[in-house]
Amino acid sequence: MLSYLSCRQERQTVTSITGKELLIHEDLPSSDSIEAFVKPYREHLNSILDSALAYAPRPITRTDGELNSSEGNLMADIVMQETNPIVMARTGREIDFVMLNHGGIRSLISEGDVTARTAYEVMPFENTIVILGMKGKAVRDLVDYLVKSGEAHPISGLQVRIGKDHKLRSFLVQGMPFDENKMYYVATSDYLAKGGDYMDFFKSRDTLINTGYYLRNAMIDHFKKVDTLRASVDDRYIQID
Repeated sequence: MLSYLSCRQERQTVTSITGKELLIHEDLPSSDSIEAFVKPYREHLNSILDSALAYAPRPITRTDGELNSSEGNLMADIVMQETNPIVMARTGREIDFVMLNHGGIRSLISEGDVTARTAYEVMPFENTIVILGMKGKAVRDLVDYLVKSGEAHPISGLQVRIGKDHKLRSFLVQGMPFDENKMYYVATSDYLAKGGDYMDFFKSRDTLINTGYYLRNAMIDHFKKVDTLRASVDDRYIQID
């Protein structure tokens, strides 16, 4: 003889939800157990972030030039140097020029040891480097924006000359006259490629390659390769006559 037993499950319903606000601030008492658990990880992380990778013989800042700056030039040159091998491997082409944004640089590089923490202070955002294929009109719009902005946006591989009236006189790409019909490969950040900082001309690209390479990591890789950082204001963007 078989018998079957079953349990009827009562349907569960939520009748009320209560909660309270917990403020997190520096006056909260610390927990010894949590501090003991976190301490070795904190010390290990700090040792990595604060290990000297290179040396800056003087402060490198984004405010030491009117149309280009030592820090902006260094940033753009780092992107050019560190990203070119990646682009060559994927496309067989080199980057023609780099353009970043002045406001994206968030800290100077102080005189003394340069560390991974330095890179995090200068570039705290999770921005990756992208390569855009841009034709004549889009490149002209880019240069027009640069001239009209009045800011020292970081550039590399591009030389721009304006007159005393702040109007464009000429510009060169890799030392060569601009070719309206050529496709130029331009390196920038994924943020700017989306039109950030009103750089809508980047949306007019023909192609986009996201390298997945963080701007911050490019800086760290560069720091590891050099003994001393060399950066100065130069003639890549100048006023003539």
